[in-house]
Amino acid sequence: MEGGNAFAQFIPLILIFGIMYFLLIRPQQKKLKAHRAMVEAVRRGDQVITQGGLIGKISKVKDDDEVEVEIATGVKVRVVKSTIAQVVSKTEPAEA
Repeated sequence: MEGGNAFAQFIPLILIFGIMYFLLIRPQQKKLKAHRAMVEAVRRGDQVITQGGLIGKISKVKDDDEVEVEIATGVKVRVVKSTIAQVVSKTEPAEA
């Protein structure tokens, strides 16, 4: 009888963890996965907003983790891909 009582004390703890997983952890993982997919899909000509608030057009994808963004005519900055917050407009893929 004592073993069943000890298990009954853990049921609320297990329920709280389950609720926390479905309300906090899982949605955050889905959002991170969607952001990662968005960042990997950026290409030349896309208009983006960085986490710092800069709006510009991607002029070159340099490395796996870096892009060159033109924020004004003739003004280009190097930006780490993961700091891209949003893609405003995408360019159409070139027909091959």
